[in-house]
Amino acid sequence: MFWRKTFNALLEWKEKYSDKYAVMLEGARRVGKSTIAEEFAKTNFKTYIKIDFANIDSELLAVFKDIANLDLFFLRLQTITGVALYPHESVIIFDEIQRQPLVRQAIKYLVADGRYKYIETGSLISIRQNVKNIVIPSEEYFIQVYPMDYEEFLLATGKSTYNLLRELYKSKKPVGNEVNRKLMRDFRIYMAVGGMPQSVDAYVNGSNFEEIDKVKRGILKLYEEDFYKIDKSGRLSKMYNAIPTQLALNKKRYVISSATGKRTTEKDKEIFSELIDSKTVLVSYNTTDPSISLSATATDDSYKMYLADTGLFTTQLFNSADKLHTKIYAKLLSDKLDANLGYLYENVAAQIIAASGNKLFYHTWKKNDDVHDYEVDFILASNAKLVPVEVKSSAVNTHKSITEFCSKYSSKIYRQYLLSQKDVDHNGQLLYKPLYMLPFLLEEM
Repeated sequence: MFWRKTFNALLEWKEKYSDKYAVMLEGARRVGKSTIAEEFAKTNFKTYIKIDFANIDSELLAVFKDIANLDLFFLRLQTITGVALYPHESVIIFDEIQRQPLVRQAIKYLVADGRYKYIETGSLISIRQNVKNIVIPSEEYFIQVYPMDYEEFLLATGKSTYNLLRELYKSKKPVGNEVNRKLMRDFRIYMAVGGMPQSVDAYVNGSNFEEIDKVKRGILKLYEEDFYKIDKSGRLSKMYNAIPTQLALNKKRYVISSATGKRTTEKDKEIFSELIDSKTVLVSYNTTDPSISLSATATDDSYKMYLADTGLFTTQLFNSADKLHTKIYAKLLSDKLDANLGYLYENVAAQIIAASGNKLFYHTWKKNDDVHDYEVDFILASNAKLVPVEVKSSAVNTHKSITEFCSKYSSKIYRQYLLSQKDVDHNGQLLYKPLYMLPFLLEEM
């Protein structure tokens, strides 16, 4: 069982909010929601009952046909499962609750009853088809579960270096070429494996990258099946699969029609919103007039898309013959990929920023020739000012966009960063940091 930061969030819910709210673990499939819920229940409650609505027999399902009489409902539930429930000391887990929307609707009454605590897990739970005929309970405390972040990955792989990395960041001094190369290689392993627990488990247990890649392809196949259940036309699947291609083409925004090959319709926009709800993707919005309130000037029709897990992104990016995958992973780990694959590093930066609780924003504006564009990859806010962040795969000597941005908005700039594989350095006010230091930069926001 891997340590997850979600345990801390669940502990806060139990201590402060569980009397009034059920907790909803929300996230994409295979990010570890069910495992987290059960492990937390084991260690923090006297007893627990887990109901998996994705794999439930008819006898147990029949118990949920009538929840009006809660005394009888709890008696039947304990009888069928063989687990005794203790008031205020037991928790009931409703796993994959989106499959039984009427049970989710009943959360209001179960929480009000007050005898037990409730943990819900769900994938694609915001999809209209799953909730259109019910009253969504207001008694839900949401916790977003992301793929494993870099700290969780290092701990899972037996490395206790994360706090050392934090101290290196705080020192503001170069770590040295040899040390930096070693630390960047460790970080590229994370990029290759990703943060899906199944992939991490395969890596921890000694699988080679060809085997790890098969695990990730299996997850991508599950996503494909989910997408086709929602949209049988295949457009949703095309929108998802087009993300690496559109980033590779260095587009200033994601274009739905480029993904589907047809003119964008209102139905396409509805399908696209369901892709966002699936939590398998991350959306970065173009803020047209950067200020401390980035959301206020973000436009809904200009955005970039990333995959929620960079390990899956790596697999999808190089989705070709099996033997080729081994070579590409070897090149990634040895830093011999083509220089134009900067968007792979951009995706992992987006993943880290999102997992830290920050929304994603970027900014584009016309150059003086009124034809070409400048673009800053990410815009953060700190101390009532802006923090522009540029991401490079290798070279740091070209940074015209962030330089122009800081000149244009000079009175609003707090700090400016260029993230790459290079060691700590600076060029005037522009601070160079290796990508593995991004989590600590965000801690200061």
